[in-house]
Amino acid sequence: MAQVLEFKLPDLGEGLTEAEIVRWLVKVGDVVAIDQPVVEVETAKAMVEVPCPYGGVVTARFGEEGTELPVGAPLLTVAVGEPAAEPEGSGNVLVGYGTQAPAARRRRARAGTAGLDGQARRPGTASAGPHARVHAPAPAATPAVPQAVTQAPAPAEGPVPVISPLVRKLARDNGVDLRRLAGSGPDGLILRADVEEALRSGAGTTRTAEEPVVPTTAAPAAGEPAVRAPAAAPRAEAGVRVPLKGVRGAVADKLSRSRREIPDATCWVDADATELMRARTAMNAAGGPKISLLALLARICTAALARFPELNSFVDTQAREIVRLDQVHLGFAAQTERGLVVPVVRDAHARDAESLTAEFARLTESARAGTLTPGELTGGTFTLNNYGVFGVDGSTPIINHPEAAMLGVGRIVPKPWVHEGELAVRQVVQLSLTFDHRVCDGGTAGGFLRYVADCVEQPAVLLRTL
Repeated sequence: MAQVLEFKLPDLGEGLTEAEIVRWLVKVGDVVAIDQPVVEVETAKAMVEVPCPYGGVVTARFGEEGTELPVGAPLLTVAVGEPAAEPEGSGNVLVGYGTQAPAARRRRARAGTAGLDGQARRPGTASAGPHARVHAPAPAATPAVPQAVTQAPAPAEGPVPVISPLVRKLARDNGVDLRRLAGSGPDGLILRADVEEALRSGAGTTRTAEEPVVPTTAAPAAGEPAVRAPAAAPRAEAGVRVPLKGVRGAVADKLSRSRREIPDATCWVDADATELMRARTAMNAAGGPKISLLALLARICTAALARFPELNSFVDTQAREIVRLDQVHLGFAAQTERGLVVPVVRDAHARDAESLTAEFARLTESARAGTLTPGELTGGTFTLNNYGVFGVDGSTPIINHPEAAMLGVGRIVPKPWVHEGELAVRQVVQLSLTFDHRVCDGGTAGGFLRYVADCVEQPAVLLRTL
């Protein structure tokens, strides 16, 4: 008799708590090999193909495409042979689960390496172990999203069956009593879809402290003025609602946190980029790999950060310390169909223009394909934002928390410019620096920006300082 094993959605790293099923790569009845990708999911950071740690026949799938599942929820079940033996795995490890033997349930601890939300995190162990063994054949696949949410008859005692903190927050923010909901997930697990259905139907909602109590109108006593009850708030106009989830939700959370926590300031300067453009043309005419303008600007940034290390830092608010960093991991803003992402070029300070060009191209292609890994989207220490590609001259960028600064580059366009005492048409660019005023004062920020502008106007300045 075959042994049926359940494979649960693993912890995909960086503190992610849920993922959306984008595309199933197998169907019920398919034979899968150990570590064969079985489903493509989208997290708040990247598209990920999830490999199955078991080899056998797929007997059930849980969740249709477009369903959002919390970490630890079942993905599929696999019937394997040798029921008396422990299933052999490949030994490969994806964050949060291994393919050897079923792991015991462990608590996930966070702190140390930087996550996408900017929090420092230590490498954490997984949350609930995903290898729960099922000794009976699994039922036919059922979608994780419920057709309707039922309301429990009364609040139950004991813990509420919710894994995702985002589900708890959604319920709390909208006054939904989770104890009154019957979850549609495995073992009664309450999913986001359950809370959203409760909001639509009104099931399980309770009055929050902020909601005013509207008194009933009573006949006034003789001689007293009539008191009218406050009118009900007008109903909001119907419109298109776009969920803040995935990449868009992660960006919204991070930008909000940056504005909330960082006292930023911005300074800017116009620079004559004519000589920089000529230098790039000459470099590319000499043969060999082409050098991108972004790579030259990145090279200027790393040189400037070596002179002004205050801007390659972050603020440890708990310790009340400014942490200056030795390595420059340069993030750059990339617009994709999935939204704005910030891939990170590791050790940018140690790369030449040719290496920077190649790495920018590789990360940009991965960003457009949606295949960037969480490691390629985290850990930046300074960000370069070339918004000139959108045809605009200037901006006041929002700092990529917890970094201390971001350099913005506008479009390079012909403009009137006084050059060597005479009016001429030159290639002019606006440079802007948004910085955390806690790490330095305006003099340091201005010195950094002036050095960048000098290198743009006279590339020989950069050569003299290398």
